[in-house]
Amino acid sequence: MPKTALILFAHGARDPEWASPMRRVGAAVRAQSPDLRIELAFLEFMTPNLLDCARTLLAEHYQRIIVLPMFIARGGHLKNDLPQLIDELRAQNPQVTFELAGAVGEAESVVQALAAHVLAIAGDQSDPLVK
Repeated sequence: MPKTALILFAHGARDPEWASPMRRVGAAVRAQSPDLRIELAFLEFMTPNLLDCARTLLAEHYQRIIVLPMFIARGGHLKNDLPQLIDELRAQNPQVTFELAGAVGEAESVVQALAAHVLAIAGDQSDPLVK
């Protein structure tokens, strides 16, 4: 079995607190699967970017790198920018398998979790996120 790493790929923002939910996802995955290498990379505004993150994993001899876009849906960045970055990585590292997963928000389990949260908010006005 090839040495595998997972990169959670997010847009990025100027506010460092913006990345907190992605860091929490990474921590939850690590807690459930401590042997899986998981990293966080960003398209813009934050570091590391995808190429730098992948280079770190390549230096550690990972042979399979899965990139999971932490986006709600597939817009321009996932249709254009990310495939170009993945193609660049594949061209520079033909010995490594780079896999591009679908946008996390398009997974049925995530859609159902969001629906459950929406319904919980609608029924519970004491939620701290409702103002």
